[in-house]
Amino acid sequence: MRHWTIERPEQLTFGPVTTLDVRIVAGRLAVLASEGPPSLEVSSIDSAPLIVSYDEEAQRLSVAYKDLTWEGVLSWLRSARRETVATLTVPKGCRINAGVVSASAVVAGFENMTSVKSAAGDIVLDGVSGEVSATTVSGGVESRAMEGDLSFQSVSGDLTVAGGVPRRLRAGTVSGRITADLSLRPTGHVTLNSVSGDILVRLPEDVETDVNIRSTSGRLVSTFEKLSDKSGPGAKSLSGRLGGGMASLAATTVSGDVTLLKGENA
Repeated sequence: MRHWTIERPEQLTFGPVTTLDVRIVAGRLAVLASEGPPSLEVSSIDSAPLIVSYDEEAQRLSVAYKDLTWEGVLSWLRSARRETVATLTVPKGCRINAGVVSASAVVAGFENMTSVKSAAGDIVLDGVSGEVSATTVSGGVESRAMEGDLSFQSVSGDLTVAGGVPRRLRAGTVSGRITADLSLRPTGHVTLNSVSGDILVRLPEDVETDVNIRSTSGRLVSTFEKLSDKSGPGAKSLSGRLGGGMASLAATTVSGDVTLLKGENA
């Protein structure tokens, strides 16, 4: 096991890495898939030092403040800013565990298991596939060109899905807005839930999927004419089958609006 203490801008390279754990507070974090040797570049650091650990036998790299635990990422909002600007490059098959408090984070190009936690910082997932989990308190999450499985949970953070063909998308928020512009695989499943946040979904006009959208008091809008209005006392509902296939889309709110729009065919 090797250890480094980073107190000023510095660059490090490592041997093989199959698991990355990184946790910072404020600033900017980029975790990028690369075919080159794994590396860390810290271009700016303020206040407490970062502790870097590399276990060559386990092929595990850790970059973190020693008193910032995984459990503390979502609640650790102390006055100390601890601003860091860091870029990590590791192989695309690496397992990624990234946590930020108020820093913005970009995670791009990975194909295995990716987990990102944020308290208030925004997260961008770019071209990430495999099993992906994003958890925030108020930070927003933007997913671009998504494939694989994405699970999103937030209190007031927004989720934006821009493109991609998910196997499974599960998203839940209390007051955040969910916006998804995507295509569906023949067996893809999308489940979106909100309490008061609005949900907007855009699907190709020739999509083949079962649809079930519901709200207790929110407004339901669909530009797909084949859906049936099955609203009753105390609940609103639009449902039906678009084309064939085994895909499914379910969107549910308590007071938020749900809008389903036709997009361009894939």
